[in-house]
Amino acid sequence: MATLRLRRGHVQPVWTGHPWVYAQAVERLEGEATAGDLVQVVDPTGNFLGAGFYSPASAIVVRILTRSPNVEMDRAWFQSRFERALAHRQAFGLPNEATNGYRLVHAEGDGLPGLIIDRLGDALSVQFLTLGMKLRSELIVNTLVELLGPRVVVDRTPAQVGALEGFSATRAVLFGNDEQPFRFSERALHYEVPFDIGQKTGFYFDQRALRERVEQLAKGKRVLDVCSFIGPVAMAAARGGATEVVAVDESPKALEVGAACAALNGLGDKIEFVRRDARKMLDEVSAREGSGGGYDLVVLDPPRLSPTRAARDKALTMYQSYAAAGCQATRDGGLLVFCSCSAAVDLQLLTRVLAQGAARVGKDAVVLERVLQGADHPVPAAFPEGLYLKALIVRVSKR
Repeated sequence: MATLRLRRGHVQPVWTGHPWVYAQAVERLEGEATAGDLVQVVDPTGNFLGAGFYSPASAIVVRILTRSPNVEMDRAWFQSRFERALAHRQAFGLPNEATNGYRLVHAEGDGLPGLIIDRLGDALSVQFLTLGMKLRSELIVNTLVELLGPRVVVDRTPAQVGALEGFSATRAVLFGNDEQPFRFSERALHYEVPFDIGQKTGFYFDQRALRERVEQLAKGKRVLDVCSFIGPVAMAAARGGATEVVAVDESPKALEVGAACAALNGLGDKIEFVRRDARKMLDEVSAREGSGGGYDLVVLDPPRLSPTRAARDKALTMYQSYAAAGCQATRDGGLLVFCSCSAAVDLQLLTRVLAQGAARVGKDAVVLERVLQGADHPVPAAFPEGLYLKALIVRVSKR
């Protein structure tokens, strides 16, 4: 096994437990290694810090998989990690009678950087985010099939990730021979999601806790769900007793699937699905309803605007603009749910741009609650980047 020796001054984060080794932290490579090989990481004096797959073309050259020396990444090792991930979720009540859709493996949070697995009923949706994981995809899939017996395993690795890591990523069936919809339940709401739906692994399991909270808050309220995807928040609001629910998205496919899922759950007549640009819809609501806004509860969950720290400044300007529009669309004294899934925008930054956006339109925003990703999206204590999902529940009022 080749060795990456770290520079002085770059050891502490890795020693503490941060799983990423950045290129600028590396003093030299000792021995020979090609992309995807397992390499060990040592401090300047040769003390072992961990081992992981080598990605020389990436800014993150190694993601630590183990802190134990002389470990083989074989079937038994992967199985033990999968079993540990299953046990963690079972300890937090997943799966259960009402929910059989959840995140099974959350990369760094489960000691498997570069690997994401969602369980959608009897299907598994997998993303290989490093070349090292991709090269071991057959081993990983075979282990999952033996352990869990899924109907189908599909590869949903984003094409751009594959390009960065040096392999071709195409949506494909890795086990099983059909492309039937993913059929699963979350909190006793049932979903049928087509194999070709565009977003992520097929669903946003990270927002489960927020959907539950929206359902609790929705009774008697007019609700606007912006960037709704297939409408899980809208369905939660409708089931919670909202008097009106409007779900807005730009994707006709997402809206079509959302309407079908709403009908499947007996909520088809309680939700209006609208194809519209998010900002345009918010501006239209503000113009139509007047300066006081119109909706009692507005849920605004824009796409990831800052995929990297380099893009953060531009993203903060966009978040501020969204916050202003969301506040304008919320009635005086109403609630705005303002979300970010960008790891580079932490809770403090998100709160700041919310305040700035509210002030721009003459509103006060008071944060009542903060909702984060659920227990099936665990975060190592030494890895703050893993806490990527934030939602602020805010009371909006005129100044």
